[in-house]
Amino acid sequence: MPAKAPDQNENRYLPALFWTSLGALVWITFLLYAGGFTTTIRAGMAFLDWPLSNGSINPEGWLQDKDMAAEHSHRLLGMVMGLLSIALCVLAHACKASRAARKMGNWLVVLVIVQGLLGGLRVKLDALNLQIDHNLYAQSFAVAHATLAQIFLCLLVAFVIRNSRSWIDRNAGFPFAPSASVTTLGYVACGAIVLQLIVGAIMRHAHAGLAIPTFPLTPHDTLIPPVFNFAIGIHFAHRVGAVIVTVAILAFCVQVWRDAASRKAMGKSAAGLLALLLIQVALGALVIWKVRNEHVTTLHMLNGAFTLALCWSMTYRSLKSKFNANSAAAPRRDALEDDSSRIGQTAKA
Repeated sequence: MPAKAPDQNENRYLPALFWTSLGALVWITFLLYAGGFTTTIRAGMAFLDWPLSNGSINPEGWLQDKDMAAEHSHRLLGMVMGLLSIALCVLAHACKASRAARKMGNWLVVLVIVQGLLGGLRVKLDALNLQIDHNLYAQSFAVAHATLAQIFLCLLVAFVIRNSRSWIDRNAGFPFAPSASVTTLGYVACGAIVLQLIVGAIMRHAHAGLAIPTFPLTPHDTLIPPVFNFAIGIHFAHRVGAVIVTVAILAFCVQVWRDAASRKAMGKSAAGLLALLLIQVALGALVIWKVRNEHVTTLHMLNGAFTLALCWSMTYRSLKSKFNANSAAAPRRDALEDDSSRIGQTAKA
């Protein structure tokens, strides 16, 4: 089977593609905040229909009603995010970007479509529409919708990095390969954050944010609740998850600072990651102390997304030397195969 030809566009910096993707990354910040705020104030069913809102893209009075404004803003921001994803995909193909960038562009479109459908199913299968006595279906799709938003964010971060000048310049970033343990611990930290965000989404949609109404101890002055039900259990799991995430991020940052290549390329990023971790812990405490203030709660969710995005960006950047090595080796492999082919043809002659 013939080897793939080297990607001739791997080293082409395309300013239009990079800046458009960076704009999309800024835009998703507003989308995530709108989605988190909508969940926080429980306005997800401000409209019983989907994809339109009360049968219109501009429903009457939506700016005057808090719940309607939150939900419809989320829908409009999501629609624009979908258009931006399509634009990035089309631009990547039109500019003949690298093979990896084009594949990422394709996946951005796939994920944003699935994300929209999950949001729609969360509305369509709500107990208010199905007229049933439980809301398990809607909550399940709501959690899936929240989880996929984080995966989409990570893909968009990778897309921005992959099309940045610093990535394309082989001499920028890592002067030599970081240790494998840096990447491994990065994956572990990212995985821990994703699991924590999933548990947090379940807790939020189960309305269990105040199931344990005091922090850091329970109302019984213990770390572990003396009694459990689902709400208390998922809330306590979120607190335990916070400890696990803290350990994982600390281990990752320490390894970054211990490794010479990683320290030079990502030492400041590691400091920023620790700062986000401290802010996240403080916001989590404030959610309890401020009795689930809507803005504090939403910022807690948004900062969690920022923490994941930075951790993932560091992990992805640590792979640069590996991608560069594979890219550089491709022409040599092709040349060797061509030489072998010519030798074989000469021998037959």
